[in-house]
Amino acid sequence: MANKNMEIATKIATKVSDMGGRTFLVGGYVRDEILGIETKDIDIEVHGIEVDTLVNILESIGDVQKIGASFGVFNLKGYDIDIAMPRKEKSSGNGHKDFEIYVDSFIGYKEAAIRRDFTMNSLMKDVLTGEVIDSFGGIEDLKNKNIKHINDVSFCEDSLRVFRAAQFASRFEFFVDKETIKLCSTMDVSSLAFERVFEELKKALLKAEKPSIFFTTLRDMNQLSFWFKEIEDLIGIKQSQIHHPEGDVFTHSMMVLDEAAKLRSQAENKLAFMLAALCHDFGKTITTKVRKGKLTAYGHELESVNIAKAFLSRLTNKISLKKEVLNLVKLHMKPNQMYNSSKKKSMMKLWDDAIHPADLILLAKADSLGRGIKKDYTEIENTLRASLKDYKKLMQEPEVSGKDLISLGLKPGVQFSEYIKLGHKLHLSGLNKEEILNHIAVDIKKKQY
Repeated sequence: MANKNMEIATKIATKVSDMGGRTFLVGGYVRDEILGIETKDIDIEVHGIEVDTLVNILESIGDVQKIGASFGVFNLKGYDIDIAMPRKEKSSGNGHKDFEIYVDSFIGYKEAAIRRDFTMNSLMKDVLTGEVIDSFGGIEDLKNKNIKHINDVSFCEDSLRVFRAAQFASRFEFFVDKETIKLCSTMDVSSLAFERVFEELKKALLKAEKPSIFFTTLRDMNQLSFWFKEIEDLIGIKQSQIHHPEGDVFTHSMMVLDEAAKLRSQAENKLAFMLAALCHDFGKTITTKVRKGKLTAYGHELESVNIAKAFLSRLTNKISLKKEVLNLVKLHMKPNQMYNSSKKKSMMKLWDDAIHPADLILLAKADSLGRGIKKDYTEIENTLRASLKDYKKLMQEPEVSGKDLISLGLKPGVQFSEYIKLGHKLHLSGLNKEEILNHIAVDIKKKQY
């Protein structure tokens, strides 16, 4: 697809050149190419021709999609490529849509790039010649792993850039320039749409090898308070030195998050898994107490569910995602506990309670490894996975159905669902279908007399 998009970009650039203009690859594409990162997204910017001329060129090539025609933004049906013209933006309010846009393809390369957020994203590469125009020292900043804003005034016009800086820092393992951190600390992020903040969070959780950098960067900017206050609350919450020599709950949570990132590719629902790693110890903020001279946090997993519910509701309205995250958070302690003490019946119930049991094992592993103790988790993981394999095998065996209950003389009603649940419970304990039906038949007779 990338080759297809580049071919069409070259075709557009050739026709633009024939009309006296120039076409540049811009933004993330140039940045990622220099960093040696493969990218599918291609954005081009057309300079030196009128809007109508560009539209005529695009119409001669394909089906033009005028996604932002008044802003000079187009694409072609069937291609994943954004085609834009240089524009000036002037803030007219606090929201991300509160801008007055002026399309001007003759404003010059430096003026066109000044509206971008960071120097590394201001690079422009001529599609036809390969010449890179670097108006603000972006290449040098890339070499130095430095995320630096371009312009104080234009940067502050979209406060989402606070979170973009943090997610770039986590994805590329760069640091944010001191002056940029200082500027970000002054910006009001409260008016941002939750969807935009969540998108930046997702990029950090799903693309970064060390997503913890997203949160430590926001901490350095004093920008955790509004959107991520539950994470800020973890700072300074002490833990038992015996079990957590790494320090406070914030430090532990960040270590678990980075361990989870190593396991992310194995997860069935990667986003739910990463969010659960982030939220798993929220409850320690209200359950941590000294009992008999020991620092404990009994029941923190249940309190974590309640706190995580509020946290997730601030960032997303996806019900199924929230359900899966909260399920993992609620159960995150159990695999390691049950490895040490539980019987087969309890293990079967655990896997049955889990929406994604394999992800629960991964979360337990990340939680165990995400602390200042060197540990080999292999034996525990093998034992848990063997137990899960037994559960999956058990679930392939036939269970009691409504038809079976009718054959026992039971009429459809409230008792139906109760006996179905009882049948499933007995099935988890290891009884076969015939044994379960005998048990239910006896129970039905008892209730008839």
